[in-house]
Amino acid sequence: MGHNHDHSHNHSEGNIKVAFFLNLSFTIIEIIGGLYTNSLAILSDALHDLGDSLSLGLSWYFQKLSKKGRTKTFSYGYKRFSLLGAIINSIVLVAGSIFILTKAIPELFNPEETNVQGMLYLSILGIVVNGAAVLKLRKGESLNEKVVSLHLLEDVLGWVAVLIGSIVMMLVDAPFIDPLLSVLISLFVLYNVYKNLKKSLLVILQGIPEKVSIDDIRQKLKDMAEVIDIHDCHAWSMDGQYNILTIHLQLDKDYKLSEQARLKETVRSKLKDESINHITIEFEGQDEHCGLQDC
Repeated sequence: MGHNHDHSHNHSEGNIKVAFFLNLSFTIIEIIGGLYTNSLAILSDALHDLGDSLSLGLSWYFQKLSKKGRTKTFSYGYKRFSLLGAIINSIVLVAGSIFILTKAIPELFNPEETNVQGMLYLSILGIVVNGAAVLKLRKGESLNEKVVSLHLLEDVLGWVAVLIGSIVMMLVDAPFIDPLLSVLISLFVLYNVYKNLKKSLLVILQGIPEKVSIDDIRQKLKDMAEVIDIHDCHAWSMDGQYNILTIHLQLDKDYKLSEQARLKETVRSKLKDESINHITIEFEGQDEHCGLQDC
């Protein structure tokens, strides 16, 4: 299991690295193109891409850092650092979106002329480049990769909107479409960032992971004849992938250490399909009182 997890992290790091260089290269092209075409929608997306490039760089660094083993300071290792990258990504996009809205909303009432043909060519290039990055990350398993992939997918959808808008503006004199697209892209990004930030905060605040059911765990362990009570049961996640469980099991009688080892193997076998990567089990005798029983 450890080898697979390390392989997953290596794959995640490689994916984010490729996406970072794709995004950074295109951001530079996009800023130049936005200034050349005088398109607020393109400059707005350039700001998002610049934020994404910064976030991708941080994600790459944190994904690499998250592979470090446990230390005297971090007893569970650095896995949660990859989550920090996801949170910084979200904060950068929120700040960028708010800034864009303050520029785009006034332009709705006083739009400027744009180079529509230039917008068309840039939007096609944007769809190709960001689409390639999304394909690279779409099978990612880490929360970090999922957040980054979502950002890039939003960029693809944004460029599709710019493409449609530029075609419409070629046919109709409607310069307000450019700032309108900018507003819609920003609102869409803010909505999705909210959903991802909520997931990240659930992990940070040690909420029960989405794929883990305490009720199912209790039910499976109650079926064991040796177990008479289950308490002090806690589940949380390090990074949205690596889930941890601690549990106290009260036994019907005193068992030898060799018998307890067998019982632990049985518990782990019963919970192998419960998305738990790290289980800590404490056994208690029939007459033993646990101060954490009501926890």
